[in-house]
Amino acid sequence: MRVDVITREYPPEVYGGAGVHVAELVKGLREHLDVAVRCFGAPRTEEGVFAYGVPAELAGANPSLTTLGVDLQIAEAVAGTSLVHSHTWYANAAGRLASLLHDVPHVVTAHSLEPLRPWKAEQLGGGYRISSQIEKDAFENADQVIAVSNGMARDILRSYPALDESKLVTVYNGIDLVTWKPTHDDAVLDRLGIEKDRPTVVFVGRITRQKGLPYFLRAIAQLPTDVQVVLCAGAPDTPAILEEVSSAVRTLQQTRGGIVWIEEMLPQPQLAAVLTAATVFVCPSVYEPLGIVNLEAMACGLPVVGTATGGIPEVVDDGVTGLLVPIDQLQDGTGTPTDPDRFVSDLARALTEVVSDPERAAQMGIAGRARAEAEFSWGAIASQTADIYRALVR
Repeated sequence: MRVDVITREYPPEVYGGAGVHVAELVKGLREHLDVAVRCFGAPRTEEGVFAYGVPAELAGANPSLTTLGVDLQIAEAVAGTSLVHSHTWYANAAGRLASLLHDVPHVVTAHSLEPLRPWKAEQLGGGYRISSQIEKDAFENADQVIAVSNGMARDILRSYPALDESKLVTVYNGIDLVTWKPTHDDAVLDRLGIEKDRPTVVFVGRITRQKGLPYFLRAIAQLPTDVQVVLCAGAPDTPAILEEVSSAVRTLQQTRGGIVWIEEMLPQPQLAAVLTAATVFVCPSVYEPLGIVNLEAMACGLPVVGTATGGIPEVVDDGVTGLLVPIDQLQDGTGTPTDPDRFVSDLARALTEVVSDPERAAQMGIAGRARAEAEFSWGAIASQTADIYRALVR
């Protein structure tokens, strides 16, 4: 049985959690099955990986249309496969069309949901309506939909009530526990300007509405003045949100020291060193299906302070591996806190509680590593996914 995994992101072109997920899942699946990867972008050298570029005729078109241009090529190229498995809306059209064209099952993994990311209209314009329709069609017609958390599964049913619930299953994201581990490297910290002897809060994520970075930037003003903040934040969705974040960071840097902003995407060993040197990891997301970054932090022995939304409560054991910050949210799809000031204050309070008790923070970090080892190994996740494939291919 050959399975074709369809994805926008694949190493070395990875910029988010979905790309990490696919790369690790494919490694595990190859222990069980013949797997071909169909991805976007530049040619890859890895055996069994095939990349597709935007057709010249669509260069400069709306991103939703350039995506469809790539998807059409992939839908044709998967001929001979037993099953297609698509990841994110970028790949969903390829999976749906391939299923129809070649009469093979289509599996979708939900890493995010377009109805719950209305701010994408800022980036895609009218293309957001196209991406939303692509996703809707793929989910409602897939042979199996995989949610990366139970919270995501609930969001899927709320967003797509026509979906047959019997076709929905939860398979968690995972973490490479060999690569992600406590890593001590003072040279990396020195190069980045990070002081290793200060209590430190670290944020890692793209500059996008769902990550809640502006709320965290407001919360920093309420943290003890000796706390260092490391922002590993780049790949902004739009110039507008980049300017919003840049302005807030400039203001903070004028009023307090210890604000380190790293815009480059750090190689994994360097990011592991940054995490290991910190006191606590913060995940202020207003929308987060699960959050691989939380698993990466836990694997490096770091406690997590995260918003009690989406799949985060399924990762962070409140009071044991970190703290959950309560949030009441608007039900308009944006995830906006109904009381932003309260959310900011609660976030600052939880972070202060952890950084002010380094012994407790260290114990939470140890518990977080143990939880990552027990619950989120890629081997188990790949095995569960392979079983789903086998049940669909008769």
